[in-house]
Amino acid sequence: MYIPRKFRQENIEQLVALMQQYPFATLVTHSNEGIDATHLPVMFKQVGERFVLKAHIAKANSLWKEVLSGSEVLVIFNGPNCYISPNHYPTKAEHGKAVPTWNYAVAHVKGTISFIHDPDWIHTAIEELTAEHESQSMKPWSMSDAPDEFIQKLLLAVVGVEIEISSITGQWKLSQNQPDVNKQGVIEGLSSLGDPASQSVASMVREQTK
Repeated sequence: MYIPRKFRQENIEQLVALMQQYPFATLVTHSNEGIDATHLPVMFKQVGERFVLKAHIAKANSLWKEVLSGSEVLVIFNGPNCYISPNHYPTKAEHGKAVPTWNYAVAHVKGTISFIHDPDWIHTAIEELTAEHESQSMKPWSMSDAPDEFIQKLLLAVVGVEIEISSITGQWKLSQNQPDVNKQGVIEGLSSLGDPASQSVASMVREQTK
């Protein structure tokens, strides 16, 4: 990923926070069948001294047969993003030298993939993922709410995925290349829009100006 210096994100805490806030990721793999992309919810975990991503796929998905365990993969986490109109820039009224662009935050994770068939590992991974996303519920659902026989049958139709992380890179393109007056214009312009993506990007631009 090409990252201009102004947009490079190297704060590991912010990178992990984005991965946790936007866990529906794109897993990019390569095999004899060519390049493939799989979309799936992913969980960031520390296991001993290792940092890993955990996920699962349907056993009917041939990915686990086509991609060799130990292969290098890329996982892409897309944070909030939105269109930036030149009309947000006060300097446009002065000289007209402005063009549209796009603001966004993204994290790329590289690592080696393993496919796991151990039902206990799969059960724990799904239980952890579920607990994480049910944590804000008034009445959190847990796997124990379903009949054990039903759960055990479903586990047989799932393959675990673990990716040992080798690197994390991030790009926060949030108007850092604009003068302060235009940054403020972007914040105000996006804040006036009603969609969640614009609101989120406005908040991130505001954080960058502090």
